[in-house]
Amino acid sequence: MSGSGRHKRRIRLGLPVAAVGVAAAVAAALLTASAGAATALPTPTVKPATGSASLAELERRVAGAVAGDDAAGETAKKSSYGASTTDAAGDSTVSPMVIGGTTTGITSAPWMAQLWYYDDQGTADEADDLGFFCGGAVVAPTKILTAAHCVKGYDWYTYGAVITGTAQLPTTDDAGDSDLHGGTVSLPHRQWYHPSYNATTIDNDIAVITLAGPVKATPIRMTASGDTASYAAGTSAKVYGWGRTSSTGQDISGTLKTATLPIQSDSTCAGYYGSEFIKGHMVCAGTPASGSDTGTTSACNGDSGGPLVVNGRIVGVVSWGVQDCVAQGAYSVFAKVTSYVGAAYPRVDDTNISGDHRADLWLRNASTKTGYSKDSGGTSFAARESWGNWSGADLVLQTDLDRDGYQDLIYRRGSDGDLFWSHYVPSSGSWATKQLADNWKTRTRIVVPGDVTGDYLPDLLSVDSGGYLWIYPGKGNGTFGTRVKVGSGWNQYNSLRGHGDFTGDGRTDLIARSRTGGYIYLFKGTGKSGTGAFAPRIKVRTWATYNGFDAVGDVTGDGKADFLARNTAGTLYLYPGTGKATSEIFSTPKSVGTDYKQYDILG
Repeated sequence: MSGSGRHKRRIRLGLPVAAVGVAAAVAAALLTASAGAATALPTPTVKPATGSASLAELERRVAGAVAGDDAAGETAKKSSYGASTTDAAGDSTVSPMVIGGTTTGITSAPWMAQLWYYDDQGTADEADDLGFFCGGAVVAPTKILTAAHCVKGYDWYTYGAVITGTAQLPTTDDAGDSDLHGGTVSLPHRQWYHPSYNATTIDNDIAVITLAGPVKATPIRMTASGDTASYAAGTSAKVYGWGRTSSTGQDISGTLKTATLPIQSDSTCAGYYGSEFIKGHMVCAGTPASGSDTGTTSACNGDSGGPLVVNGRIVGVVSWGVQDCVAQGAYSVFAKVTSYVGAAYPRVDDTNISGDHRADLWLRNASTKTGYSKDSGGTSFAARESWGNWSGADLVLQTDLDRDGYQDLIYRRGSDGDLFWSHYVPSSGSWATKQLADNWKTRTRIVVPGDVTGDYLPDLLSVDSGGYLWIYPGKGNGTFGTRVKVGSGWNQYNSLRGHGDFTGDGRTDLIARSRTGGYIYLFKGTGKSGTGAFAPRIKVRTWATYNGFDAVGDVTGDGKADFLARNTAGTLYLYPGTGKATSEIFSTPKSVGTDYKQYDILG
């Protein structure tokens, strides 16, 4: 390995930044069944975040983090080099200069996010304060893709703040007041990092932070599973961040910077880093560093969690590098997003009733017409919670059409077949109901599985009386583009369900059961629209003894879509997803209750 590795001490590219100069409770208002339905449908109670933070509190966290001198992901075994941005007198020395990069504006990278973390440890002693900074990218209105070493071990809900919509880092005045330079600060609601993240090897270094409310920043998509073209050696990629601008000083950039880096082959990366570079999990980019700032273009401390972009999609997340970033022959190392989109994408689509990472269950009692929700505990469901009278509906589905982090409901009115979308509006603290379709009585199946077409916007699917499957491409605001025909023959199935990714490739799939024989088929999503939206079906099970099915997403919280099936005796089984597109698509089922015969709608 070049240079014998003595200087190649691996560092996370998180930054200590020093002196760089929401979920609301839903009122129990009436959710009316629009257009004169016989029975008004009451508003379900949506659980708020476990608390809230005022704007002043979020700005306090930002100011504390700005004055911090810690680095994300530090462990006793492996050092993460921090960077101070103050001189001996304590004055800011930030200059708007990634090493070798150029200044860019937020209009060229509207999805960039600043992640600020500050924990004063509850003491008056400033010496034990913890404050640091990482980068990230908005991949959905409430979702920030970043590095696992910026997330694991930290409580972002209690101590974090995320700023979007500005290319400038915040500054503080003598009174401690922060200037966000036109940016918007948001509360991190919950966090996820890859379950196999290794803090020693910095492997599987990818995470998602969910914000308490949607931001206006334009999202950027992750690359697709199986993408190889973006990683071909020599491919031009762009890295974005506010990191250190020199190997000889700790100054970071007060303004967003970008640099163009060529993708390097796995063999080239391993040739320099040896076994520290994990093929398939990591990608490196850049020309070999020169040993000094001159002739080097590289990510550096403070860029952690930021995106590496090819053709408008994130292909890498800034992860680690060498000390001071310019050691001769070195390259910047990134988490390889194509290998992790299957794990990360479910976190982009994990909106549910209770606001955690586990999909919940909605159902209706057949005799009383009362709707209920059951909060997932991972392998079981909590006691049911009443949502009132739902006698006006003959179909209820759980989704999030506007990607705002609040679960929406789609229901069909039994009297005339009209289809409605009900969604919570945070600005008004109330629910709004919009008609989506007129007289869909003859639609034999209606499904809201998530993003079918590959644009990160949830779509609507239906099967008409002639057996044709149609995709209604979602626009992310409760409206849809012109419907697209997938194909015919779909009325041979007496159940069509889907919510999320069953195969672990980051694409939305469908599960269908045949009317004859009770065969269960997997239709793998391709991320395309029209006749190519799904791959040829794969027979995965035979379930003739079940009479009810539901797919609500990831019930267990492991990042894989799960399935629910009810037998004729009323026992409901949870089939945990495995991510395999074979007969092993589900692991051993677990009974989650024996009293489900009473329900006529499973949401």
